[in-house]
Amino acid sequence: MNESINYSLKHLKKHKGRSFLTVFSILIGIATIFIFISFGLGLYKYVDELSSSSSADKVLITPQSAGGIGISNAIALNDSDIKAIEKTPGVSEASGLYFSAAQVKQNKEIKYVFLISYDPKKPLVLDSYNVDVEQGRTLRAGDLNAVLLGHNYAIPNKVFPKAFQVNDNIEVNGEKLKVIGFLNEIGNPQDDSQIYVTNEQYIKMYPDEKSYGEIFARVDTKNVERVVLDIERSLRKVRNLEEGKEDFAVQSFNSLIESFSTALDIIIGFVVLIALISVLVSTINTANTMITSVLERYKEIGVLKAVGAKNSEIFKIFLFESSFLGFIAGILGCILGWIVAGTAGALLKTLGWGFLSPYFPPYLFIGLILFAVLTGAISGVLPAMKASKINTIDALRYE
Repeated sequence: MNESINYSLKHLKKHKGRSFLTVFSILIGIATIFIFISFGLGLYKYVDELSSSSSADKVLITPQSAGGIGISNAIALNDSDIKAIEKTPGVSEASGLYFSAAQVKQNKEIKYVFLISYDPKKPLVLDSYNVDVEQGRTLRAGDLNAVLLGHNYAIPNKVFPKAFQVNDNIEVNGEKLKVIGFLNEIGNPQDDSQIYVTNEQYIKMYPDEKSYGEIFARVDTKNVERVVLDIERSLRKVRNLEEGKEDFAVQSFNSLIESFSTALDIIIGFVVLIALISVLVSTINTANTMITSVLERYKEIGVLKAVGAKNSEIFKIFLFESSFLGFIAGILGCILGWIVAGTAGALLKTLGWGFLSPYFPPYLFIGLILFAVLTGAISGVLPAMKASKINTIDALRYE
């Protein structure tokens, strides 16, 4: 067995140029699969953290607009809806929030971001994002002319060239508001660039606002879906609506996360399928290489058989060579994929997309290396069978 392995390794070394090209064709496919799976696993990990965090006991109620542009007063969410939701069995509290695009200014530079308001006594929106204050403090009931900023405002050149600090003034829609704190990083530029005020401050800035943009409710996690149905029933009753004609939507965060996970499954599956096609092409190239190797060593195989080598030993020699090439390609492909994914993840984090971080569990490396070995072995089966069945006399006469 050792002699066969040494023989195979010497041959691969002798034809290192061809061996390199064979390895390279496989490792590109392995690296591609590694990159996409690592980012996919990172997203699944992020989703799992969300589903197990404090957002798991939240339900989101949003108004539905038939036209898709704006929300009419007839289908707006208001305090009557909040009262109806809070009276629903399984609901411990509910709170509405307002949001709109706002103009934020630093010196002469202007940005447009989302302004979100909430009731500080019921900070369900912050709980849903699973974020806390990094600097300063959160909003308190009665806070006017005060603003809580997203993480990026505390970093130079993220939103504005100059970073803001606690107690600085920031101009929002032409009004100067005092910065009372900064939130932890959420992981994407939009969320980390949002600004937060109290509902009272929002009404002061937008006196014509008559309806909430969304309502958050904290519910019993033991039977969330049942509570969702009860909330729908309560809202239909208070809004005098028939079942099936709702002008609102009620969704648990778990259902939103499941929808996201389903979409993620489809996307990752499609991308991996494309990468597998690349590996299939590599397998064909490897098979061609091994067939060429058989033809080049036709007489050599005859000599081996003449000195006593069995068909099974010849088969194992060529199968080992193709498997070994796959093994090397698997290791190099994983290393290349790890470098590319790690570099891309660091770059994305620098750009503010921290939730798009790759995840590198040990089974990813082991699984892809074994997959590469299997790919090499499969590509070498037919050439190995062909080599093992070569007639000894014909091979010795071959020129």
